[in-house]
Amino acid sequence: MSLEFFIARRYFTSRHRQGFLSLLGSISIIVVLLSTASLLIVLSVMNGFETEVRNRIIGTMAHVMVSSKFLGGIENWPEIEQQIQEVDGVVATSPVVIEKSAISSKYETDGIVVRGIIPEREKNVTDIEEYLLTQDLNFDTVDSNFVGIWLGINLATRLNATINEKVRLYSLKDVSGGMAGFSPKIMPCMVVGLIETGMSTYDDNFVYMPLSAAQELFELGDAVTIVEVKTRDFFNANDVAVAIEEKLGLRYTATDWKDFNRNLFSWMTLEKWMMFLVLMLFVLVAASNIIALLIMMVLAKRADIGILMATGLSRRRVRRIFAYQGLIIGTAGGILGVSIGAILCMIQKKYSLIALPSDIYFISALPIDIRVLDIALILVLAVLIGLLFSIYPALRASRLDPVNIIRYE
Repeated sequence: MSLEFFIARRYFTSRHRQGFLSLLGSISIIVVLLSTASLLIVLSVMNGFETEVRNRIIGTMAHVMVSSKFLGGIENWPEIEQQIQEVDGVVATSPVVIEKSAISSKYETDGIVVRGIIPEREKNVTDIEEYLLTQDLNFDTVDSNFVGIWLGINLATRLNATINEKVRLYSLKDVSGGMAGFSPKIMPCMVVGLIETGMSTYDDNFVYMPLSAAQELFELGDAVTIVEVKTRDFFNANDVAVAIEEKLGLRYTATDWKDFNRNLFSWMTLEKWMMFLVLMLFVLVAASNIIALLIMMVLAKRADIGILMATGLSRRRVRRIFAYQGLIIGTAGGILGVSIGAILCMIQKKYSLIALPSDIYFISALPIDIRVLDIALILVLAVLIGLLFSIYPALRASRLDPVNIIRYE
C-alpha cells in the first residue's frame, strides 16, 4: 500500500476533530451509490423491454424471409425450399402468401394484411400455435361454403366479429377488366380463430387464412410471395440470409428479422442511450459535491499537508492523496451501487413486484435484463467521475506553500 493511498484512506476514517469530513465522505459515496444503482435499474428495464419486443417479433415472424425480386412471387417454391434447406443453419421453412386486402363484417369495413399459411408448416417457423386463442390449429368451418380465417384480436374487436361470424375478404385487384369500374374479387369467409400476439401490428391488422385460399383470392396460381425460414440461432440469422442469397442467386433476396425491424430497434437503442445521457447529467450534478468535500478536506488538512511537504513529500504525491480520495469515492460508490441495483433487479425479475396492466402492455410485470456490459460501463463511469471531480482539489492542495502553512497554522 502506497503512502498516498494510506493517508487518503485515513482522512476518510478519521473520527477525531474532522469527523464531520468523514460524514461528508460517506454522503458522497451514498450519492454515487444511488446514482449508479439508478443507472443500472433504468438500463436493465430498457433492456428488458427490448428483449421482450425482440422475443415477440421472433415469435410472430420467421428469422429469415426469402422473396423474389420480380413480380409474380415465387412460382417454383418447393424447389426453392429444398435449396434453402440445404443451407447450413436452416432448421425449417414454410411457404406464405402476404398481401394487402380489405375485410368487411356486418358492422365495419377495414384494411388488413392477409397471411396465407399452411398451419402445420407455419408452426415450425413461428410461435403461431401459442398465440392462437382457439384450441385447433386449422381453418375448418361449420359451413363448407365459407373459407375459415383467423383474426387478430384487436381487428376482431373493431369488426365486432366473434367465432363463426361471417365476413368477406376483398382482393384489391380489379377483376372487371376495366369495363365496369373497379370490381374487386370477393371471398366469403368465416371466423374460426382469434390471434393475440401482444404486437399491435399483428393484432390490429392481420388475417390468417389457408395458403390455397389466399392464392385463389389474389390470383397467384401456385405461387407464394415469401418462403419463411427458421434458423438454428436467430442471432446468426443475417449470416444464414447471406448464405441463402448466395445459394439462390440474384433473382431472390433474403431479409433477416433484424433488417426487417431495423427502424424499431434503432429507435429503441437511441431511446435507451438518450435516457442514459439524461440520467448521467443528473449524476454529474449530484456528484459535484465531491469537489466541495475535497476542498473542505484540503482546508481542514492544511497543517498536515504543510508538514508532509516540509518533510520531503513532493507536490505530485500530494496531488495523488486527493486523487485517491476521489478514486475511493467513485469505486466504493460504484461497486455498492451496481450491487444494490443488481439485487433490486433480480428481486423484480424473480418476484415481479412491480406489475403492469396486461391490457395496455403486452407483459404483466416490469421486464428486467441485466447485462454485464452495462455494469462494466457504469463502474468505469463512477471511477472516472470520482477522479474527474478530484482534479481541482488535488491541484489546489499541491499549490499550498508549506512555509506559510507551518508559520501560521
